[in-house]
Amino acid sequence: MEVNDWPIHEIAALAGVTSRTLRHYDSVGLLAPSRTAANGYRHYDRAALVRLQRILLLRELGLGLPAIAAILDHQESAAAALATHVSWLRAEQARLAGQIASVEKTIAALNEGGAIMAETMFDGFDHTHYKDEVEQRWGKDAYARSDSWWRGLDAAGQAAWKGRAAALNRDWIAAFDSGAPADSAAAQELARRHVEWLRAVPGTPASAPGADVRGYVAGLGEMYVDDPRFGANYGGAAGAAFVRDALALYAEHHL
Repeated sequence: MEVNDWPIHEIAALAGVTSRTLRHYDSVGLLAPSRTAANGYRHYDRAALVRLQRILLLRELGLGLPAIAAILDHQESAAAALATHVSWLRAEQARLAGQIASVEKTIAALNEGGAIMAETMFDGFDHTHYKDEVEQRWGKDAYARSDSWWRGLDAAGQAAWKGRAAALNRDWIAAFDSGAPADSAAAQELARRHVEWLRAVPGTPASAPGADVRGYVAGLGEMYVDDPRFGANYGGAAGAAFVRDALALYAEHHL
């Protein structure tokens, strides 16, 4: 006999969450049960399970519940959204697999007294992953100058730069979660910080004298929305659209 829905305790166990979490998702309008039985138990059908899977995937990206709700409400279909997420997960899987293999080789070399191969021990940590794309969009000189700048930083400098980028992404997501509009003071201050961050990287059009900084910044905003790899930094399509709109406004009035 085909099962049409499942009680809350079964779904909680299968998904690795608590029944309390599922009830909270219902109370905030994120995931309603498909029906409530006579005994008061919530039940979830196939569509609800698909939505729960999407919620949990987005939670793993660090998104808050308001951001997740906005993404789910604006994406065209569950299948299309999950296909986009699978592409991101596969890219992340390949990156992590490279890191795991690299670290395992280092462990083996240390345990066995063998030589450590500098050529392979940083697999999966490669910052040149987007080399071809950068060269295609902005030219070989842009990539070469940025690459030279990055390699010239010591470990502390690289860590500080990554921390600055992570803080900026986190603040964008927080601003979107708060419901702030793109033209708000908070969003425009983030846009100013974003442009300042771009200007600090040699080789980008934002750092080149006489370059079309306004067009570059606006174009980046569009790319954040069009490419899910970049959009994931801002919580997905809805968050990326918020960043795009804020950057476009800032570029129009200040660049």
